[in-house]
Amino acid sequence: MGKITGFIEFQRQNEASLPVAKRLKNYCEFTLHLTDEQAKIQGARCMDCGIPFCTSGCPVNNIVPDWNDLVYRGNWREALDVLHSTNNFPEVTGRICPAPCEAACTLNINDLAVGIKSIEHAIIDKGGENGWVLPQSAAKKTGKKVAVVGSGPAGLAAAQQLARAGHSVTVFEKNSRIGGLLRYGIPDFKLDKRLIDWRMAQLQAEGVIFQTSVFIGKELDKSVANDAQKTIAPKELLNKFDAVILAGGAEQPRDLPVPGRELKGVHYALELLIPQNREIAGDGKNPINAKGKHVVVIGGGDTGSDCVGTSNRHGAASVTQIEVMPRPPETENKPLVWPNWPMKLRTSSSHDEGCQRDWAIATKEFVGKNGKVEKLRAVRVEWKDGKMNEVAGSEFELKADLVLLAMGFVSPAQKVLDAFGVEKDARGNVKATTDGAGCYKTSVDKVFTAGDMRRGQSLVVWAIREGRQCARAVDEFLMGSSVLPR
Repeated sequence: MGKITGFIEFQRQNEASLPVAKRLKNYCEFTLHLTDEQAKIQGARCMDCGIPFCTSGCPVNNIVPDWNDLVYRGNWREALDVLHSTNNFPEVTGRICPAPCEAACTLNINDLAVGIKSIEHAIIDKGGENGWVLPQSAAKKTGKKVAVVGSGPAGLAAAQQLARAGHSVTVFEKNSRIGGLLRYGIPDFKLDKRLIDWRMAQLQAEGVIFQTSVFIGKELDKSVANDAQKTIAPKELLNKFDAVILAGGAEQPRDLPVPGRELKGVHYALELLIPQNREIAGDGKNPINAKGKHVVVIGGGDTGSDCVGTSNRHGAASVTQIEVMPRPPETENKPLVWPNWPMKLRTSSSHDEGCQRDWAIATKEFVGKNGKVEKLRAVRVEWKDGKMNEVAGSEFELKADLVLLAMGFVSPAQKVLDAFGVEKDARGNVKATTDGAGCYKTSVDKVFTAGDMRRGQSLVVWAIREGRQCARAVDEFLMGSSVLPR
């Protein structure tokens, strides 16, 4: 694979980024993909390791060594074909996936992993630039109709696979634009929305029909239906279609029910992020603005990082991100955790743009005046045997004009699940298995599920995997067998 001695000769090269001062002035992508020569060198570092743990470490099982070798040899179009054989949307994963494949890379045992994600980014961008990403329409139609509820990565992956199998597929989305949290949750500076439009055009050319501003449920409820203008009852959907896939996201955020939660200026993260993406798309002004404010982000994950980057672009006076869990180690114990995803300190590009970070902190109270938050009271905690204990005498205050709760998501929209009457698991997700007979099938006849709605909050790459596997299960259900890959 690659060059036999490449992993000895060449060092890892990371993608370049525009300077902080320049990228904070707009919401454009700022990460630059590798040059052809840089990608070739990275491909050369791929080892002939015998067992490609990168492939098993990747949720969609990307055939990483093959396209690394093809890029090294300059066979870019073949590399794109290999990449697309397992991943419907590499333009997304090549930008926002945390790259569990790299954690599993054999070279990562005692060196820096092959830059797999950067090579993926380079392959799909070259494919787009050269017009190689073309519709793959089915040669023959089956006459079967499938409805997909939700147009995030799981729904779109399932829709594309089923359309290519010859089924007539209609995707229903409650928002006015297609893409789910790809469109509305991930900031534009991480994922340019032109990429969603570009891929949508391919899906439409393959026969996928998109219906936006449509809420699937018993009645139009603006608390969960967003900007939907029309409601279709599940019964009507089941009467018109041969199968239905529930592929919505995990949209219910985790709350922080402490005194002062009702104060103005305390918001869920998506109350900032979704309107910001809408504003950039020309769909109205974001009612929340961090300009000149002292912002506190509660939650140390990707959503919190997105709040940091957005607040800095607004011109916040300061941004502080706090996390209740202890600070992770700077580097993982590789002999202990490889090839699994390690727990270690991760610093995002948004953190590099300006942010104070602190760990092992529990928020006790929001304090304000005239109904508006001004500060939060917190206490330091220590963890022992999996239990959190407050550190005596460690109470302190943080100035806060704007507080953003980014502590994860607990479940999908319950009103949609209740409308279908599907059985749920203990966490409020749709109950369905992922293997064996009836995989991805819910307790309701003809209804399947995939992505966050089944597994809970997770990565985009897991949503793509589940969408693809669910599509195969639906195809088998409709036709008795399937040629779609798992």
